[in-house]
Amino acid sequence: MSVQIILASGSAIRAKLLQQARVPHEVVVARVDEEMIKVSLGAEGAPPRDIADALAEIKAKKVSEKHPGALVIGCDQVLDFKGTLLNKPVSAEDALAQLRSLRGQIHMLLSAAVICEDGKPVWRHVGQVRLRMRDASDAYLEEYVLRNWNSIQHTVGSYKLEGEGVRLFSRIDGDYFNVLGMPLLEILNYLTLRGDLDQ
Repeated sequence: MSVQIILASGSAIRAKLLQQARVPHEVVVARVDEEMIKVSLGAEGAPPRDIADALAEIKAKKVSEKHPGALVIGCDQVLDFKGTLLNKPVSAEDALAQLRSLRGQIHMLLSAAVICEDGKPVWRHVGQVRLRMRDASDAYLEEYVLRNWNSIQHTVGSYKLEGEGVRLFSRIDGDYFNVLGMPLLEILNYLTLRGDLDQ
């Protein structure tokens, strides 16, 4: 392993995924105003997939410009519900409203990753997961939010599939790593093909 790999994300889950895959890396959090970028791109009519990709690229480029020679991985995940983005809930009431709107419906999680080197993108991928939420009762959703608010307040869609949130769903189509916010298999394949990870 000759090249320095940097994860431009403060996500503990993304760092853990790389660590468990035995990818030596450092974490350097990219400071960007994600909400402003989402609003700006949304106003221009950008689809959710492009917004996820743009956010991942902005994070990777920002850190890459300060770390020449390193491979910098930027990631972002958005929730596409009928062509519009759902954001992280601002309150428990907002989380409950999100879950009520999603129940019985299909939505998509889009997990983008962009790798930059010397401030330029050299690789990108957007993974997609299709989720169908079951038609849960109001009582269950209220109890779910009450029990899990501390855990779900920083998640788009107001759920975590790695916890009780899995009970909200009747079907999930796609790669589980994309659910967690990182197209890990594709990243590992790229790093292996480059020769940065052992075959």
